[in-house]
Amino acid sequence: MGATSVSSKVERVDPAGPGPATEGSEDTAAAPAPGRLSALRTPKRPRLWFELLLIALSYGVYSVIRNAAPTRVEQAQDHARWIWDVQDAMGLAFERSVNHAIESVTWLIVSMNYYYATLHFVVTIAVLVWLFRSHPGRYGATRLVLFATTGVALLGYYFYPLAPPRLMEGMDFIDTASVHHTWGSLSAEGSAMASVSNQYAAMPSMHIGWSLWCGVTIFVLARPLWVKVLGLLYPAVTLLVIVATANHFWLDAVGGLICLAFGYAVARLWYGASCYRLPRRVGAPGQEEPRVQPS
Repeated sequence: MGATSVSSKVERVDPAGPGPATEGSEDTAAAPAPGRLSALRTPKRPRLWFELLLIALSYGVYSVIRNAAPTRVEQAQDHARWIWDVQDAMGLAFERSVNHAIESVTWLIVSMNYYYATLHFVVTIAVLVWLFRSHPGRYGATRLVLFATTGVALLGYYFYPLAPPRLMEGMDFIDTASVHHTWGSLSAEGSAMASVSNQYAAMPSMHIGWSLWCGVTIFVLARPLWVKVLGLLYPAVTLLVIVATANHFWLDAVGGLICLAFGYAVARLWYGASCYRLPRRVGAPGQEEPRVQPS
């Protein structure tokens, strides 16, 4: 009886035998797929070489697509006139007044010209470097916000050509970079900048989209109060600059804000939490990562 009882027990737990034990084994074998997806959605420490390559490739693709949009001058002029009329109906068509007023102050408008041509890239890269070094656990998600924002903006450039105020016909806007011969003029005929840039990719404004991304990131994550204040001032000053230099309507800025909201939504859906609520630091590649708590 004792031998029979032992044999019976062995048969009941034999994983090769029929019954619930076998079914459980098959269920376990099918489980790794959700695990891989979960791993992709878990914050990881960024790798420098990969990030440099990704940023370079992404900006290259962005530039190619942005500049490959068909040059539809008549349609771009019609869209610009429509936006101007909408703003005028709202009593908010103030771009030309700002443009003329600030253009008369040479040192100020020249400074704004250089601001427009350079800080768009310098500040954005600086914030990415800061995130990489000081907030590696939040870097990937916050970078995803920037990439998704820029990606959806390409739809606007391709399907909604828009002449910037400085190129509007019969509106007497001043192309401040061209008048003051500062580097970065996009409309000076024969210039290197004009030959490589799509003149009619004004909606949405990525100067606003990127500067708002920088400003929000700095305000939320920086600790010194004065740095937070600078974060808030950066997109506000950028709005003044894009209007004063006649590169954008203020409605272009609204378009940039909408694109940024889309970018934050994409990152929130992918990571299951706000990019700023993810762990500040994570383990080295290959180590177990902390579990993200949805917010």
